[in-house]
Amino acid sequence: MVEKCCIATFYGHEFDPTAPTADDLCIEDIAHALSYLTRANGHFRVFYSVARHSINCAKEVKAKGFTEKVQLLALLHDSAEAYIGDLTRPLRRHIPEFSDFERNLQKQIYEKFATTDVTEEQRAAVKAADDALLYHEFKAFHGAELSETPPVLHIPLVPDTDFQETEAEFLALYHELKQFL
Repeated sequence: MVEKCCIATFYGHEFDPTAPTADDLCIEDIAHALSYLTRANGHFRVFYSVARHSINCAKEVKAKGFTEKVQLLALLHDSAEAYIGDLTRPLRRHIPEFSDFERNLQKQIYEKFATTDVTEEQRAAVKAADDALLYHEFKAFHGAELSETPPVLHIPLVPDTDFQETEAEFLALYHELKQFL
């Protein structure tokens, strides 16, 4: 028997993580999966989802004065995790193929749900917000300081309260920001 190389998504799509296509991608699947996936592989003291982190990333770039386009990129920056999960930063250095799959998938997600026109300045803005959130999430939800100099964070951090509320907030923010492209 030949085994299929697909996963079944929440909304009933078959998804091949080794050969994704834009037709396989669904924003509702992304919002649902990210609202159930945890940051730090579940090692925080409270439930804190990748969807909540992504919402906060979008809010952080907004607080720094970036456009709706950059906010949308920030909201979607971890969306590949909805389909292929995540590897911690120390481990991904040893498995470069994972990063290749992730980059390809993330590129397809940006192309389908945001834009193909992303500048280095926009990438840097999202990365800076992501890194600032990483530091402050670990401090707030784990008690660990990842560096001696904390980055500035412009928004408050709060943990998730409900999976479905976070999923709905992610989708609402996506639809709000998408209209500006």
